Amino acid sequence: MYLIFLNIVFLLLPAYVALTSPAFANNAVDWAKVARPDQTGATSQSIGNYNSGCISGAVALAQEGPGYQLMRLSRNRAYGHPELKQFIEKLGQIVAHQHESVLLVGDLSQPRGGPTLSGHRSHQTGLDVDIWFLLSKQAASRSLTRAERENWSAPSVLLGNSDNINPKEWSAAHEKILQSAAQLPEVDRIFVNPSIKRELCSKRDGDSAWLRKIRPWWKHDDHFHVRLKCPANNRHCQSQEPLPLGESCDASLAWWFSAEAKSPLGKKPETYKPPVLPDLCTTVLKAP
Repeated sequence: MYLIFLNIVFLLLPAYVALTSPAFANNAVDWAKVARPDQTGATSQSIGNYNSGCISGAVALAQEGPGYQLMRLSRNRAYGHPELKQFIEKLGQIVAHQHESVLLVGDLSQPRGGPTLSGHRSHQTGLDVDIWFLLSKQAASRSLTRAERENWSAPSVLLGNSDNINPKEWSAAHEKILQSAAQLPEVDRIFVNPSIKRELCSKRDGDSAWLRKIRPWWKHDDHFHVRLKCPANNRHCQSQEPLPLGESCDASLAWWFSAEAKSPLGKKPETYKPPVLPDLCTTVLKAP
């Protein structure tokens, strides 16, 4: 029994060390403790890149508005650049008017961005937001309670563990919402499950240039992840590399369904490493 206990300790030790190391504390715990944005600058500034950065002068998204309701209020991740807030409000209005539904909005960023304790590698500069695929008739007819916002979850749009779309959880409305989001000029890219990208590619007709922004990524079968471009005059914001030309409904998409992609190495992104943040983020973190 003692040997079994020792084995368990040694198995858990690397994870414990990672969670208690100074690097982890500096890069996640301290950011999670901050309850409100800093207001030291004249304008909101996204700093660094999406996976290692922060935001100065973030604004909070209201708990609800025309066409959207915010979920998981206890996480305190309802902050972002004003352009992200405006994007969500704009897309919500489109959904309300065109589909008589509401968006259930998940995480934006923490009050000052930075790395989170759980759930994300990105969402650090106030330019990312997760939006559930769940189009709830209840949410469209009333304000959800705080308990519902905490306890509801979005179902996968895939059939079991397969790569097939579940027609009970997927509809033409989902396709139109993704198209509406992708066609907004401030959007840089939208991450979805590869099966969703394949479904969209199979039904493309007419002007489908918007599909270029729809990018396949692991998981993302219960929500889509919208990433905005670096706002104008945010000179410390680092853009991602430009998207490939075309709709990406080609061999690059087929790879996600290959044996290589489904292997243990292909299924997961590389091992997480605590990000090195820009020096400016230290100023943001320590600001009043």
